[in-house]
Amino acid sequence: MNVPQFGQREPGRSYPDRPAAFAVMAREGRIALAHVSLKTGGIRIDLPGGGLEDGESASHAAVREYGEETGLVIEVEGEPFTLADHYFINDSNESHNTRGRFFAGTLLREDVARKIEHDHTLIWRTPHEALLELDRDSHVWALACWLRRERA
Repeated sequence: MNVPQFGQREPGRSYPDRPAAFAVMAREGRIALAHVSLKTGGIRIDLPGGGLEDGESASHAAVREYGEETGLVIEVEGEPFTLADHYFINDSNESHNTRGRFFAGTLLREDVARKIEHDHTLIWRTPHEALLELDRDSHVWALACWLRRERA
C-alpha cells in the first residue's frame, strides 16, 4: 500500500518516525473530534488518538488515547481502514513524522474518569464541518476515506 505523506519538513529539523493511531467515530450523524488548547494560546482540532506506547498495538493505542482525550470508551475494528504519514511539530516544539493508523470506532459508553488530558475537549461536528475544521491534512484524508467507506 502506498502511504500518503502530508505536511512539510522545516529545514534543519529531524522528523523521527512516531507510530500513532487514531479513530473515526460517529454518533447521530456527527463525528467526535478533539479540541486541543495549545500552550501558545491557539487551538488545534484533531481526530482523537495519538502515539503508541512501547509494546502497544495500534488498535489498543487508538482505544486508550480516545478515552484519555474524550472520556469515551470505544472499540475499533481489527485493521486500520487507511494509513497516512504527517510531518508534525507538537505544542512542545518536538517534530515527528507521525505514522498514522486510522481505525473505525464504535461507541460503547462514556467514562469521564478515563479523560486525563485536560487540554483536550470533546466536540461533535457534522462530517462536512469536521472536514473543514481538522487541522492536519492527514486527518482530513482519513475522514474522507472513512466517509467513502461508510457510503459503500
